[in-house]
Amino acid sequence: MKERINDKLNQIEQFLDELSQIVPQTIEEYKTDFKSKAACERFFEKIIEACVDLAFLIIRKKELRMPEDDESSFIILFHNNIISEELSKKLRAANGMRNIIVHEYGEIDDSKVFYSIKEELEKDVNDFIIDIRKNLDDK
Repeated sequence: MKERINDKLNQIEQFLDELSQIVPQTIEEYKTDFKSKAACERFFEKIIEACVDLAFLIIRKKELRMPEDDESSFIILFHNNIISEELSKKLRAANGMRNIIVHEYGEIDDSKVFYSIKEELEKDVNDFIIDIRKNLDDK
């Protein structure tokens, strides 16, 4: 199980690195470069999906109550002192945005997605990785 968790951690880090190499510098570039925007959205999806997968692996490893849905996985990690309440909220919000992108619920707000990619995603996901690694080292 620990090997699967480490593989997932490495996968997330790889996705973050690849995203950082392709994300446009400005919102104007993002909105007008369809290929870059599509690639950024896809990496956003893959990163959050991998974080959800990782949350489920940790829950399974620690034999915690299985979540009813993806969003609940971050709540369970918070209630078991694996991640902070603030990080749980941020990851749930990112998962919500992932759902909007994937399922195209209404119109996607490019500004919100771009801001999230540029200002929040990397920091929040890196905080998640740190908390998971710390928790694995503690046990």
